Amino acid sequence: MIEFLKNLGRDDSGATAIEYGLILALIFLGMMTAVTGVGQTTINMWNNVSTTVATVTGV
Repeated sequence: MIEFLKNLGRDDSGATAIEYGLILALIFLGMMTAVTGVGQTTINMWNNVSTTVATVTGV
């Protein structure tokens, strides 16, 4: 059991998986920020279209 724990303490093969997980998390956060920004811009555009159409048609 002690030998197993020593080997477990020296094992660094899981470090790569953790690094890839952190990189993936950063990419995900960047994508979410971009999608949120594009979504807000799109909402503002359609609100402007709606207001312009309502003003022109008198509805």
